[in-house]
Amino acid sequence: MKESESSFAPENPFRHSRDRRAFTLVELLVVIAIVGILAAILLPALAQVKQKARATQCGANLRQWGLAYQLYANDYGDYLPRRGQGVQALTQIDRPEDWFNALPPYFKLNSFQMMVSNNLVPAAHSQSVFICPSAENPGGTYFLPYGMNMNLCPWNLPLPIKMSAVTQPSFVVALADAPGAYSSTYPSTQPYSIVARHANRINLLFLGGQWQSFAGSYVGCGIGDPKLDDVRWLTGTISDFSDHY
Repeated sequence: MKESESSFAPENPFRHSRDRRAFTLVELLVVIAIVGILAAILLPALAQVKQKARATQCGANLRQWGLAYQLYANDYGDYLPRRGQGVQALTQIDRPEDWFNALPPYFKLNSFQMMVSNNLVPAAHSQSVFICPSAENPGGTYFLPYGMNMNLCPWNLPLPIKMSAVTQPSFVVALADAPGAYSSTYPSTQPYSIVARHANRINLLFLGGQWQSFAGSYVGCGIGDPKLDDVRWLTGTISDFSDHY
């Protein structure tokens, strides 16, 4: 009787449970392959989203600078701020009329000169209206990822130019993505040229106050001014080509 009872004894349920839960090597390899495929698909998409967000933040910065240009002109008899230095890397920051000193007070910020004096200059990737989120510091005396149109208000003219004197300000560039070591910029083969740092696109601020993104090849990044109707570096004033670029 005992022998008969033992022959019908139930099997250990835990052993089958462990068998059912276990993965085979093939199954694990399939899972790893699927995860790898998903990562290959999603990571570039996430990188693109991050890059787009940085470009949008850059545009928001430029929009604020555009408002500051308008307010400055209203306060100073329609005159625009100076461009700072031209083809030379920025070393002189003590002139109140230069854009990087004249415009920050409209954001309730200190001038760039004061920031330098207080050792509070915004660094690369910091959250600041001075900083394009995609810009890297190339080194140099000072770091300004935005540069003013080199044809606007150079210091070799006795007076800055007036906003109302600029021909079609809605198409004339005021500020642009720049290399970082210069306070003014222009399409050129030279190191001060405008920079397309947003997936080969560049953000430009126009004197009319709007910003827009363009393909770097379209506006002449690293090449020279293609003389476009909708992106103008010439102002139609005496300041045009006051220097040689």
